[in-house]
Amino acid sequence: MTGSWLSGPESSGEPATSEFPGEQLGLPRSGAGSLAGMTRRIAALFVDWMISLGIAALIVRGSSASTVTLLVWFVIGIVAVTLFGFTPGQYFLRLRTVRIDAPVTVGFVRALARQALLIFVVPALFTDSDGRGMHDRATGTALVHSR
Repeated sequence: MTGSWLSGPESSGEPATSEFPGEQLGLPRSGAGSLAGMTRRIAALFVDWMISLGIAALIVRGSSASTVTLLVWFVIGIVAVTLFGFTPGQYFLRLRTVRIDAPVTVGFVRALARQALLIFVVPALFTDSDGRGMHDRATGTALVHSR
């Protein structure tokens, strides 16, 4: 009994490899349900931000809208993902947010946690071997192609 819990699990020597992103999550290689790439995810975020900027400009009417834009983006992200499973930007780019542990909706708590982590941007920049951002990994979600 030379090992301890500090040693970690036994390793077979070879890391688990997958042929395509999402294979280890049980997602298809392509088409509906496959993991979205970074380019589409960034484009969806950009669309959501532009929508939020427009709404914030209507709210503040000419004065500084930076904080209001962030607040509008935050609320849109939580409400849209909770109710529909996608934000407006994700809808336009044919993406949606899904839970990977069960075939049910994301729900308010996960949508809130996901959006709260996205505020810091940094979790989205670090991805795992499947290309999921750390905010998705922490909340048990994934951004997949919807059609």
